[in-house]
Amino acid sequence: MALGNIGTIFRQGRIRQVNNAIVEEVFVRNNTSGSVLISYADRASNGMTFINSLRLNVNRNTVIFDAAGRRLRISDIHRGMWVDAAFSPVMTRSIPPQSNAFLIVVRRSGNRPSNSVSTGRIVSVDVRNRSFNTGRPNDMARQNRFIVTNDTLIRNRSGNPIRLSDLRPGQNVRVIHADFQTASIPPQTTAFYVQVL
Repeated sequence: MALGNIGTIFRQGRIRQVNNAIVEEVFVRNNTSGSVLISYADRASNGMTFINSLRLNVNRNTVIFDAAGRRLRISDIHRGMWVDAAFSPVMTRSIPPQSNAFLIVVRRSGNRPSNSVSTGRIVSVDVRNRSFNTGRPNDMARQNRFIVTNDTLIRNRSGNPIRLSDLRPGQNVRVIHADFQTASIPPQTTAFYVQVL
């Protein structure tokens, strides 16, 4: 496996996130709980890169999607899949460390996943049409519109679930979204997970 194919871990407020991690092992207790062992790259300040493992504990509060936004169960995750995950910064001191997963997005099996994470400042929120825009104010050509579905999970800076109506213009957000977008201005795509930064 090429080192460049493995994602890195980073903090967003009180939530940690890893993108492009590879699934090493899946343990299923039932359809709503178990654990997923992932590997990711950790780049040290001296420029060296280490491959680390993390066990994500999955429970009934963990949201699991595929790249198209369809809900999955832990039993749908298999070794070799690429995933993005948001999880608690509270970790055990075990080897490998363990943390509770809030969200797992299965990118696809095998090859390196395409990137579908965007960060930007909210320009407007349209609760009636269940969408919000990020980008440059007063320049629709430099904005993105994210459609919010019943399955979209939105979390505040502390990691607590909030509603679309709680989002405000000016807030900086990281959005995990579908790989496709419309050719409209602004382009539109479906948001799976929104994290206020």
